[in-house]
Amino acid sequence: MKSLAELAAIRSKMIEQVNMRRDENVNTRVVVGMATCGIAAGARPVMLEFVEEIKKRGLEHVTVGQTGCVGMCRLEPIVEVYVKGQDKVTYVHMTPEKVARIVNDHIVNGRPVEEYTIGAAQA
Repeated sequence: MKSLAELAAIRSKMIEQVNMRRDENVNTRVVVGMATCGIAAGARPVMLEFVEEIKKRGLEHVTVGQTGCVGMCRLEPIVEVYVKGQDKVTYVHMTPEKVARIVNDHIVNGRPVEEYTIGAAQA
């Protein structure tokens, strides 16, 4: 930083980003299980792919976060999608290749990808 104006601009940008993450602006949350078991199973590339896909599509109403152990290590990587007013959808055995379809079908078009969900894994 070279000036007070530059610092103010950075502050303003950060405040804008924090405000975007507040619940009133967020319709959809994507939460990736990032405990040791999830990371070992490949959760980090899955999370990064969600961030990139959502950024690429300009989906400002969606946030991507992480959580600890979801409690089902054998199904990792696990991703939970929360849409306001709807039941949570849990996706299991996630890979970066599955992310684009979940973003397109579920987050954009409102149709969960059933074959990637915990219900399909249990069958």
